[in-house]
Amino acid sequence: MKKIIFLLTLIVTLSCKNEAKTNGKLNVVTTTTMITDLVKNIGGDAINIESLMGSGVDPHLYKASEGDVNKLVNADIIFYNGLHLEGKLVDIFEKMEGQNKTQVALAESIDKGKLIASEYFGSNYDPHVWLNIDFFKLFARKVTQVLSEKDPDNAKIYIENEEKYMEELNFLKKDVQGVVDVLPKEERILITAHDAFNYFGEAYGFKVVGLQGLSTATEAGVQDVQKLAAFIIEHKVKAIFVESSVPKRTIEALQKAVKSKGHDVTIGGTLYSDALGDAGTIEGTYIGMYRYNIKTIVGALVKE
Repeated sequence: MKKIIFLLTLIVTLSCKNEAKTNGKLNVVTTTTMITDLVKNIGGDAINIESLMGSGVDPHLYKASEGDVNKLVNADIIFYNGLHLEGKLVDIFEKMEGQNKTQVALAESIDKGKLIASEYFGSNYDPHVWLNIDFFKLFARKVTQVLSEKDPDNAKIYIENEEKYMEELNFLKKDVQGVVDVLPKEERILITAHDAFNYFGEAYGFKVVGLQGLSTATEAGVQDVQKLAAFIIEHKVKAIFVESSVPKRTIEALQKAVKSKGHDVTIGGTLYSDALGDAGTIEGTYIGMYRYNIKTIVGALVKE
């Protein structure tokens, strides 16, 4: 019933006059914190930007508020991840088709042949593509292209900002590889709260195992915990990791299951997967988040 009322409210809102801002800048709305940070780097002061999700917010479970609908209605451009990451926003995006606004699913910039398929996820692809830096660079190019096409007067600004940000991403990639190289290949086993790090693992040679599936909408059962506990013991995994956007109780249950079998595994720290850290912190940026994650992972897994 609540969903029906919300959709009716959405339809009425969409039929109202767009109350766009009058400062002459593009009104841009973003979904996840990673995309927000990216668009801010490319658009700078030349755009108005509003985000839907904040630090620690799980995009798999996120539901739009009436305030979010107003932001979307007043947007010229909406940038989102796609691949059903923002699954509960799909109805809204579909209702907005035909409106005078540009909706961009950034993950469509990636060759589908490079995506990781999954029979257990609604889109049939793992949506956590931003954890591969090269894919995030494709996001940056797409954002620059769209902003430049919609606002050619400021295209030079967008292109220059992209060039600068690409240099930072290239340096990040090189730096991350240097940190990863410290960890022997046989010790590159990453166990996290949900299966978000497959693209990261593919890029840097990690065996990645998530306690929950690709979407946090699915919960781990007792058998899942026991099976993963046996895997940890068999492979002598030193540490497992909590995620900032997923309740830590699942990883704590896994740790207890390992200990109940007479073995120890530490919680190596909290990783950022589906959302960045708090605004104004180093982890509140994509580059800062990535540096934090890799140092946390390698620091906890490397054997003294």
